[in-house]
Amino acid sequence: MKAGVKDEGLMFLFTEGQITKESFLVYLNDLLSSGEIADLFAAEDADGIVNSVRPAVKSEGLTDSKENCWKFFIDRVKRNLHMALCFSPVGESFRNRARKFPAIINCSVIDWFHAWPEDALLSVAAKFLADVEMKSPEIRSGIERFMPYSYKVVNEFSEKILDQERRYIYTTPKSFLELIKLFKVMLQRKEGELVEGKERYETGVIKLTETGEVVSKLEEELKIFSVEVEAKKKSADAKAEQVGKDKAVVEVENAKAEIEAGKCREIQLTVEAKMTSVQADLDAALPMVEQALNSLKGLNIKDIQELKVI
Repeated sequence: MKAGVKDEGLMFLFTEGQITKESFLVYLNDLLSSGEIADLFAAEDADGIVNSVRPAVKSEGLTDSKENCWKFFIDRVKRNLHMALCFSPVGESFRNRARKFPAIINCSVIDWFHAWPEDALLSVAAKFLADVEMKSPEIRSGIERFMPYSYKVVNEFSEKILDQERRYIYTTPKSFLELIKLFKVMLQRKEGELVEGKERYETGVIKLTETGEVVSKLEEELKIFSVEVEAKKKSADAKAEQVGKDKAVVEVENAKAEIEAGKCREIQLTVEAKMTSVQADLDAALPMVEQALNSLKGLNIKDIQELKVI
């Protein structure tokens, strides 16, 4: 509508990443080959376009028939609408699309991107690595020169693979930019790993230093404790020796006590036997004593006096 009705020049940019469905290319093929897409507009919309361009058709001195107006509209579209298709030649996709939709090749002008010269690669590398912090200008210069060198080596090997294997290995400017991006990502990752390792190392050194100080203090305390333990050990050995001597004396006295205890048991047995005999005699004498007491109760003074006379 902008290109055909408003007579505005514009460009339609379409990249390979925007092809979510292959059916998109059907409409692009029709637009490139004929300047229009079949059945794009409803009948009432097409009539509105015809009426919109009718004054321009008359000003061109043409008959303002519907067919002329529509052709005028399509010619304006062809003149004002510029299609820019950005496809990568890598892989089978581009080859298959070119075979299925020939207008992509036949009705377009291909812009061939030749290999970048080494100076251009070096300039691009310097620009994209400018924000990367490096140790010295020599290191920066070496890395910047390595980028074009590696890109050049890949291209040389790609040619060898094409000669030997008949297989294309494409390298594009985007590949070179991806190489620089990969270097920056890996550099940042490695720097993070080194910083983390350095922090762990420094923490380990601090811990080792603190541990060494603690161990030194413990060694000093251990020396003091060793002297005290040695003194206590000697005292304990002396006491153990004295206890051993006292134990020997006690064992001798204990043996004597055992002998005396045996004698005491024998005396005890003898005494118990005598007590048993005496108790038996006592038990036998008690009735006689009782009987004598009873006999004494029957005596009187006259009997005693007569006994004295006798």
